[in-house]
Amino acid sequence: MKGSEIVIDALKKEGVDTVFGYPGGVIIPIFDVLFSTPEIHFLLTRHEQGAVHAADGYARSTGKVGVCMVTSGPGATNTITGIATARMDSSPLVIISGQVHTNSIGTDAFQETDMVGLTRSICKHNYLVKDVAELPKTIKEAFFIARTGRPGPVSIDLPVNVLNTRLKNYTYPETVNLPGYKPEIKGSLMQIEKLASAVERSQKPLLYTGGGIVSSGASENLLELLDKTRIPVVVTLMGLGSVPFNHPCFLGMPGMHGTIAANKALSECDLLIAVGVRFDDRVTGPRHTFAQQATIAHIDIDAAEIGKNIRADLPIVGDAKFVLSELCNLVKPRLRDTWNERAEYWKEKYPLKYEQSEHGDILPQYVIDALNQVIDPDAVVITDVGQHQMWTSMFHHYRHPRHFLSSGGLGTMGFGLPAAIGAAMGNPDKQVVCITGDGGLQMNIQELATAAINRFPVKIIVINNAYLGMVRQWQELFWDKKYSQVCLKRGPDCPPECRGLNENCPPDYIPDFVKVAEANSVKGLRASKPADVIPILKKGLEEPGPVLMEFMVSREENVLPMVSAGKPLTDIITGEE
Repeated sequence: MKGSEIVIDALKKEGVDTVFGYPGGVIIPIFDVLFSTPEIHFLLTRHEQGAVHAADGYARSTGKVGVCMVTSGPGATNTITGIATARMDSSPLVIISGQVHTNSIGTDAFQETDMVGLTRSICKHNYLVKDVAELPKTIKEAFFIARTGRPGPVSIDLPVNVLNTRLKNYTYPETVNLPGYKPEIKGSLMQIEKLASAVERSQKPLLYTGGGIVSSGASENLLELLDKTRIPVVVTLMGLGSVPFNHPCFLGMPGMHGTIAANKALSECDLLIAVGVRFDDRVTGPRHTFAQQATIAHIDIDAAEIGKNIRADLPIVGDAKFVLSELCNLVKPRLRDTWNERAEYWKEKYPLKYEQSEHGDILPQYVIDALNQVIDPDAVVITDVGQHQMWTSMFHHYRHPRHFLSSGGLGTMGFGLPAAIGAAMGNPDKQVVCITGDGGLQMNIQELATAAINRFPVKIIVINNAYLGMVRQWQELFWDKKYSQVCLKRGPDCPPECRGLNENCPPDYIPDFVKVAEANSVKGLRASKPADVIPILKKGLEEPGPVLMEFMVSREENVLPMVSAGKPLTDIITGEE
């Protein structure tokens, strides 16, 4: 078999039925084989970054490995942001890129790039295959590494001559033997017993959970533990959906834009049980101020994360599903007590709130809140990055794991639309809603064509404030309202500080997203006043095929509460000062 045929056969043996990508010169041999492979559906995106984000959305929403295939040179380099996004959020991907002939590597040949060097720091592992005999073993290892342990992206760079060379007596390996890679699954029983004893002694225990709960499929185990112990829980952005929004123990998301209840609990607990989190700086604030009063237990399948950012008094290396299951068996039932009452008091005293007037501007919070009234409860919701992302994390009613997707660690604008397309491919029976901003949408707006041509019924909600909203918010709060290069409208009616040099700029919003949608054969709708919000949402969700719904919202609304960068979690801006 030729190397190109081996690639496709290996994908089929790995259970791959969907691939995302973009063709090019040196990768044509694989596409030639794909032409006669009806078992694999190839989704042609309009940009390689969009292809990786789509594969990422597919992987996050299904739990399968997402596969992306691109050519060499700019095709390969265009995947870099998507690979880094997946690495930061532990999403399992295999990225296959074409490469120039092995004899030309190092000569600056046409469309040659060092993919191994470029991806070394942003993927879980990478390969450059120089011999077709190594190809079957390499692909087997790549999928094994991507999906096991802490998931992540793996890059495979394939020179064109390897794809065109034949391998005699080809067989695809059934097993993998990587002596230096043995993920610990079960965790130390002795350490879990110590944790169970610590829970029994604790007066103020708190669970702090994240994306590791979703990756390991441990949501049911976490809920079982909550039912047995009634320990309050805070959930990071990557873990949202693992605990239903209305669970009595749920205090919300912690950190910079976390709820006051969540941050107060972190600041007062005496035992913090961290599961599948990496103690991100947006959650902890200054590390020397974070949970100093608490004994900290850290459960993670990645040993490198334990103790990396925050000390671990009780480390447990293992898969969250197995460790929580064992912990639930060992821990004693815990009755509702004064600590629960205190947590519930914080939830009641400091709710997330907004005040939508009947005749004023549309508030973005109201759009998200109104969506809860009309959306399918089983819908998959994807966000882009920015203010709308935080409002969605605060106000959306998430109920299930893998039903809320967002770029967390890298904060990648442009993630939302292509990731939603990938989620739609992976979940054809579910409603898929993409909530994005006018800034983020324009970063991969070309994928509107992908959605339209393939008739993916993705419902796109654009929160349009004509600003790079989160940067503008920081400039308002911390930089004396000097709105430097954040206004996306640039019209005569803009504030003087953001008007720019062109005083003759037309006052209309640019672009007109409804017209852009319609130019791509996507239905476009717009709401400009509060009374329009629910009718537009209902109409957009009921329309067949892809729909873009644009909401012209209050331009200078802020995401609150907020903890300033570099401040402890107790230093909260509420907007009432």
